[in-house]
Amino acid sequence: MPPTLASLVHHSALKLTVRAGEDRLDVPVRWAHVSELADPVPYMEGGELLLITALKLDAEDPEAMHRYVKRLADAGVVGLGFAVGVNYDDVPEALVAAARQEGLPLLEVPRRTPFLAISKAVSAAIAADQYRAVTAGFAAQRELTRRTLADGPEGLLAALAAQVDGWAALYDASGAVVATAPEWAGRRAARLTADVQRLRERPAPASSVVGGAQNPEHPENADRVELHSLGTSRRPRSALAVGTAAALGTAERYAVHSAIALLTLTTERSRSLHEAGLRIDAAVLRMLLAGEPDHARTVAGDLYGGLLDAPFRMIVAESPAARNRAAAAAAQTAAGDAAPETGGDPLGALVEVVESAAARAGEAVLVVPEGERLVVLATDGGAAVAACVEHASALEAARPASESLAGGDEESLVVGLSAPSGPIAASAAYKQAQQALSVARRRGRVCVEHEHVAAGSVLPLLADDAVRAFADGLLRALRDHDATGRGDLVASVRAWLSRHGQWDAAAADLGVHRHTLRYRMRRVEEILGRSLDDPDVRMELWLALKATAPD
Repeated sequence: MPPTLASLVHHSALKLTVRAGEDRLDVPVRWAHVSELADPVPYMEGGELLLITALKLDAEDPEAMHRYVKRLADAGVVGLGFAVGVNYDDVPEALVAAARQEGLPLLEVPRRTPFLAISKAVSAAIAADQYRAVTAGFAAQRELTRRTLADGPEGLLAALAAQVDGWAALYDASGAVVATAPEWAGRRAARLTADVQRLRERPAPASSVVGGAQNPEHPENADRVELHSLGTSRRPRSALAVGTAAALGTAERYAVHSAIALLTLTTERSRSLHEAGLRIDAAVLRMLLAGEPDHARTVAGDLYGGLLDAPFRMIVAESPAARNRAAAAAAQTAAGDAAPETGGDPLGALVEVVESAAARAGEAVLVVPEGERLVVLATDGGAAVAACVEHASALEAARPASESLAGGDEESLVVGLSAPSGPIAASAAYKQAQQALSVARRRGRVCVEHEHVAAGSVLPLLADDAVRAFADGLLRALRDHDATGRGDLVASVRAWLSRHGQWDAAAADLGVHRHTLRYRMRRVEEILGRSLDDPDVRMELWLALKATAPD
């Protein structure tokens, strides 16, 4: 521990005597400073023991001494050493009274004790304390390294909590608590999720202090908690929290910095393993799509459990934001600049949702990024598929009614799900997911499942501006004719087509004679310049009528 006034008083070689402030001798001394200035405060930093002989002071003037001592106390000076036998044979009573009134420790320094001896004693004690702190820090670093190698991050957290006499917690990239030590700290760590998420928004490395009585935003948490980002990239991947009852000392600070370094190494190593896993995922997916499920199982081994044997769903997702980020990154790389910082990441958010749900349910999931697209293989009926659909539904519900995915929303997400499939039909499932994705994009939806497209009507597929434009162009001449009041050709075409060309039934629906209907249909052929005997013409007319029909 650092030197205190008490340790100096008990120093046998200094022979110091306490004349005031006996109850405040346990205050740490940061330095010993000699000054005969009438006002040394501008040169003080706080924490000093000031040594004087009163060469330029009227030490017997009560008012002058009161002002002098009060300024010292307000400046953070922790003690005053007065040398007797130089300018005064004894400590003046005015100075003693002022020191007692302000509660400032006053030490009498005998003539045979030079100020240099006191300064050396303080300096030696500070150096010894720093040496002890550094030695303890290296010992803590060795212990943290040993526990990390033996027990992973959990062992490191336990060792760190013991070193700082508090608790420690590790958070993942989403701000969720991964591990705590001791276990009782889980609730305290969970209360800091919002603070961790705010820390992640700052460029790494970043740190902040939350909790404690000094922070009114966390009155329920008496701990002083330090948060530190982990990772070498500009955007932190995880965070470390260290909670203690008071500010960290030098040795504890060494331990925390060692823990940050070790966890960063662990994080980067996990990142390398993760990237290797992504390459395996991509290889397995390519084999499945190539119709080689046996080779895919051989490469995968037990990596995905029974995912490649049980019925699964293929999910294909894309986002304009991913496409624009890829283009920006390519442009920056070509220009020799650093990769740009990205904002929202819809595909990344979907990955977190799917992988978190799968991890909680104990499911295997295969996730393969493909540039601006994302391909996911997940168990049919499992938690990952349900989480994907729920996430998409939440995005669609939160989107303003006037906003359209076709409008180029940078943060949009479009998802297509295949029908349940197996490894032999993986290629077909991939095509189904792509088809569902295309339908979702055309409809302005966030998510479409292939079964809903196949089981539903074809008419919703006509909800496209290009289709409506074609329909309006095809029917415009007929509607212009009807607007003159010379007949109702559009209604006649609709009735005739709905009755499959049966004249009597269609005429009855219209309430006209069948000869009248035949006349109208000849006029339709004349106006369109096309024969209604052509099935393509009848199909186009029917689709045009449906595409422009009111909802």
